[in-house]
Amino acid sequence: MRQRLRERLRALVRDDRAIEGLPIRLVIALVVGVASLSVMMNMLSGVQGLAVVELDTKPVPEVVGEGDEELAVQVVTPDGTPVEGATVIAKSGTARLDGVKDDRTNASGFATFDVAPRLGPNQVDGTVKFTVKPPAGSEYVDRRENTVVLVVEGK
Repeated sequence: MRQRLRERLRALVRDDRAIEGLPIRLVIALVVGVASLSVMMNMLSGVQGLAVVELDTKPVPEVVGEGDEELAVQVVTPDGTPVEGATVIAKSGTARLDGVKDDRTNASGFATFDVAPRLGPNQVDGTVKFTVKPPAGSEYVDRRENTVVLVVEGK
């Protein structure tokens, strides 16, 4: 029995296969542990870090004619709160503008534009689109399409 035990012990000492997969398993365990720790730390710091607020535009007026127009565009949150310091970009939708216009919102959330939308031949209406770049470092985003201005022929 002792002889057999000695043979097994010698075989174990000479066998180096037991450590083949060990280093990679340690690396995987470390990566999974760090990822789990970062998720738990994020949960401890509050769910607000994951929350974002979608912005929308409220143009005034909403319907204009062709030619020189002054537009006031308010940037608001879903509950109607105005957003200061956002950059609003006005650009051609299906109505044409001469280039792209941009302005920054004031304390009331308004940006103003002097535009001259034009419709194409045989076109009875079109749109002017708006894109919002939220203030830097804020929880705001602009991922969805915003409210447009309708340009109508003969108005």
